[in-house]
Amino acid sequence: MTLPLPSPAQRDALQHWLAGLDAIEGASKHTISAYAQDVGQFLGFLAGHLGGSAGMAQLGRIGQSDMRAWMAQQRATGIGSRSLARKLSAVKSFARWVAEREGFDISAILAARAPKFARGLPRPLSEQAARDVIALAPLQTRADWTGLRDAAVITLLYGCGLRISEALGLTGRALPLRDSLRIHGKGGRERVVPLLPVARDAVAAYLRLCPYQMTPDAALFRGSRGGVLNRRHIAAVMEATRQQLGLPATATPHALRHSFATHLLAAGGDLRAIQELLGHASLQSTQVYTAVDSGQLMEIYRNAHPRAQM
Repeated sequence: MTLPLPSPAQRDALQHWLAGLDAIEGASKHTISAYAQDVGQFLGFLAGHLGGSAGMAQLGRIGQSDMRAWMAQQRATGIGSRSLARKLSAVKSFARWVAEREGFDISAILAARAPKFARGLPRPLSEQAARDVIALAPLQTRADWTGLRDAAVITLLYGCGLRISEALGLTGRALPLRDSLRIHGKGGRERVVPLLPVARDAVAAYLRLCPYQMTPDAALFRGSRGGVLNRRHIAAVMEATRQQLGLPATATPHALRHSFATHLLAAGGDLRAIQELLGHASLQSTQVYTAVDSGQLMEIYRNAHPRAQM
């Protein structure tokens, strides 16, 4: 179903809000694109549901029945609870921004409840599986330097808890490598992570054979033709490696970051420190790893405790 277009005033307001997210809050391009689509669809729904001529005043007339109608329309498209909750969060953020400037009553929007959904727990690898992945990954390509490159990237994901975008976003400015790396993460947040000797050695081994010159602005990890290494290549390397090792489909590049956090926590790491290392904006995002660790403890209990066998 094709929705009507929002009014020009609504489109202008949306663009100003998105520009503020980019300039002031440092939201990622992916986030801004998703917000633009989610809020744009909401405004399009209002144009058909309430009439498209009232402009910004529409937002001040929204009632609870209108929000229920929008959520029902979204459900009818087949989206899941998680996606609908994300869309509602974007709509509420936009509505708050408009209300601050126009003085509208948006209580009906803010009162709309997001659907409940079960949050999936991270699926980390075991410590041995992580070591096996790092050892086997270099064998997935033919050239020596590309194998060392892949091993260096994967070692950074597990050894430093980096996102794949953060690892592939490193440039020659990170050289020479020292005891830490300055990482620019989601939302423009910057953090410093310790660089283990094994990770530093893996990158150094790659650099010794890399055929391309390292300049400050050039990507640290190069593709076979000298451009920025594509994240899909690392995903393919992980896919081939996990199949050879008999690991589950959840053994993805991002699972190495999960493994970093889970293994730190199991070794007695402080949750706040792990939050800083991962670059999470809130502790709530990091606390999910406590559930993972507790789940592993319960698995050990069920398998080993004498009473569990009765």
